Amino acid sequence: MNVSGEASVLLAMAGKDIDLLRFIVSSNLIADEIFGFHAQQAVEKSLKAWVYLAGSTFDRIHDVRRLLIALQDVGLDVEQYKELIALNSFAVQFRYEAMEEEEVPLDRTDVLCKVEALYSHVQSLLAKADS
Repeated sequence: MNVSGEASVLLAMAGKDIDLLRFIVSSNLIADEIFGFHAQQAVEKSLKAWVYLAGSTFDRIHDVRRLLIALQDVGLDVEQYKELIALNSFAVQFRYEAMEEEEVPLDRTDVLCKVEALYSHVQSLLAKADS
């Protein structure tokens, strides 16, 4: 599969995570750990698509920070997406254990907005690559 095809598959999967986030953003029945996990997954897949589109590669990782560094290493500005590194804890730690009572709950609307912004940015890069 070509670079554009790989990126397209990853973005399609990220889109499915985002669809779920939109559906549960205001649900009190769904825990922050679940919301955060799918937010992290959408970010991870979007960043991996961006890495492919940038002509680079990545190891089999689930680390938003390392993916952002990979993009920086090829000269791309990722500053506005660094806040998304906070979602890393949902990929591992909160995947297997509950958040503590004293931890600040996620601002789901804000998280969704930031995830969608990254996703839209990478979608626009894919559209340019395909044209």
